Amino acid sequence: MKKSFIHQQEEISFVKNTFTQYLIDKLDVVEVQGPILSKVGDGMQDNLSGIENPVTVNVLQIPDATYEVVHSLAKWKRHTLARFGFNEGEGLVVNMKALRPDEDSLDATHSVYVDQWDWEKVISKEDRNIDFLKATVKKIYQAFLNTEKELTEKFEKFEKFLPKEVTFITSQELEDLYPELTPNEREDKFAKEHKAIFIMQIGKVLNSGKRHDGRAPDYDDWELNGDLIMWNPVLDRSLELSSMGIRVDKTALERQLKELNLEERKNLDFHKMLLNDELPLTIGGGIGQSRICMFLLQKAHIGEVQASVWTPEIVKTCKENGINLLWY
Repeated sequence: MKKSFIHQQEEISFVKNTFTQYLIDKLDVVEVQGPILSKVGDGMQDNLSGIENPVTVNVLQIPDATYEVVHSLAKWKRHTLARFGFNEGEGLVVNMKALRPDEDSLDATHSVYVDQWDWEKVISKEDRNIDFLKATVKKIYQAFLNTEKELTEKFEKFEKFLPKEVTFITSQELEDLYPELTPNEREDKFAKEHKAIFIMQIGKVLNSGKRHDGRAPDYDDWELNGDLIMWNPVLDRSLELSSMGIRVDKTALERQLKELNLEERKNLDFHKMLLNDELPLTIGGGIGQSRICMFLLQKAHIGEVQASVWTPEIVKTCKENGINLLWY
C-alpha cells in the first residue's frame, strides 16, 4: 500500500515537473509567484462565467478591506506584465492554486480545489488574430506530446495515445455540424473522432441564439479564444484541459460588457487601466495540472491525483470501484 502510494506520487511529480519545463520552453515565459487572495473592488478577480461566488476572507490587521480567494489569475497576470514592464514576446507562468466552492458538478473531473498553470504573454496589435492563437495552441500541444513521450520512456506501464496534431474548429462550425446536440454532446462527439481538439470563439452568441459556453466579458476576446479538449479513453468522454485566448482590448471589452449589461465594471481599477491603454495587449490561459495528471496517468478520478473534498456518495462509489482518493 505504501509503495503504491509513493509510486503514484512519483508519477504525479514527474508529469507536473516535466510539463512545467516544456511549457516554459515552448512559450518562452518565466515562472513567477502569484497571489492566493484578491482585494474586493479592484476588478482583479476572475469572474469565470459570472455566477460563481468566491470564498471571502477578512484579514485581522486590515479591517477596512475584504479579500477573496482567487478563481484564477487572468487579470492579475496582465496587470503584473504592465507593472514590471514586460516587453512584447515576454511573459510569465504561475503555479496557481484556487478554490471554486460553487462548483455544482463534483465528479470524476470537477473539483472544488483548482491547480493550474496560469500563463500570460505580451503581444503586438498585429498578433491579435486567429492564426497567432492557433500557433500558440500548437506550441502548448507540443508540450503535451513531449511530456507523454518522456512519461512512456520512464515508466513502462504507460503507452502513447495522443494524436500528432490538434484539430481546430469554431463553436459555430461545431453547432452547424451537430445542431441537434447540446454543447457538451458536440464536444464529446467531435473529440471522440479527432482525439485532440481546440474549440474557438467561446462565449459569443451562436446562430441558434445560444452560447456554446459562458465566459466572463473582461478577459478573453470571444472572437479570439478557445478550449483545448482531449478524448479521455479511461472515462470514454471528452476532457477540457485548457481554456485560453487573446485578451480583450479596449474595443472588445466595451462590446462584451455592453452585451452582458455589465458596463458598471468600467469603474473598477483594472478596467479603467485597460480603457486608458495602461495595460499591454496579451494572450494567456490556464492549463489544469490535476486534469493533465489524471489524463496522462490514465486515472479514473481527479481525486486520485489531488487532495480535494468530496461528497459521501462520491467517496462511497470510489471505494466500491477500487478508486483510491488521496484525501479519504
